Amino acid sequence: MRTLAFFRCVARPRLPHGASAAAGRPFASSCSSSSSSSSAPPRPLEGMLVVSLEQAIAAPYCTSRLADAGARVIKIERKDGRGDFARGYDRFANGMSCQFVWVNRGKESLPLDLKAPEDQALLHRILDKADVWVQNMVPGATTRAGFGSECLRERYPRLITCDISGYGGERAAGSYWDMKAYDMLVQAESGLSALSGKPDWPTRVGVSVADISCGMFCHASVLEALLYVKLSGRGCAIDTSLFSSLADWMTVPLFHYEADGKGPAVGHGLRHPSVQPYAAYETSGDPVLISVQNEREFASL
Repeated sequence: MRTLAFFRCVARPRLPHGASAAAGRPFASSCSSSSSSSSAPPRPLEGMLVVSLEQAIAAPYCTSRLADAGARVIKIERKDGRGDFARGYDRFANGMSCQFVWVNRGKESLPLDLKAPEDQALLHRILDKADVWVQNMVPGATTRAGFGSECLRERYPRLITCDISGYGGERAAGSYWDMKAYDMLVQAESGLSALSGKPDWPTRVGVSVADISCGMFCHASVLEALLYVKLSGRGCAIDTSLFSSLADWMTVPLFHYEADGKGPAVGHGLRHPSVQPYAAYETSGDPVLISVQNEREFASL
């Protein structure tokens, strides 16, 4: 069933482009039609409407999990015939991009030109019904288009806004705030790549962990924010970044460094910096992986 869900809403947009796409179409916060049958139990986020101006991995990962939980997710894409550039990464998933299919299942796609007044008006009509706004465009782009999160919360007081960037907002990131960020760069800048691979050669972790971890943090933050709105009646702002997400993951190596001024040995490979035996060990045949977490387990080997 999950494989079928992958392909339900990730094909190229079938809707007409722009404001004409929504003529006569209600954008109500309702997900009742998403249930497979009238007897199916409701999913926890049914009735929630999420609008996301998104691309690549981080924001789509977050909103795909909200869609899994029953939220209606409208994905705003570029009105250029190509949409989210992640559509073009490869063609391995039934002719579509693997990463795009993975993080865009269960969504609706709406191509808009945010410079066009009629498309701006359409987006505002949708946001008037929305519970959550997510965006991970180039820093400053949504503000220039008139859809900055601060302005949106003033106009829609119950709206949750979630801004995803490479390094954080201007106050937190300083001169880095408007820089583009890519997963491999953030892995290196956070120090993660120095702990991976070999001691003399930093290595990129094999999947896009900066993007994925950021999407996971955003997902958790949105769920917290939904509870906050229920309790307070007011919307709130979420501001996170690829770098801050991996920086949090690097807390333990930071503690090591602060303790001895050296930090854990770089290039761990399959070794653990603190626990042994926890590595690959040579034998007369193939190497053997042993993972022991505590003295009790070690005594029972």
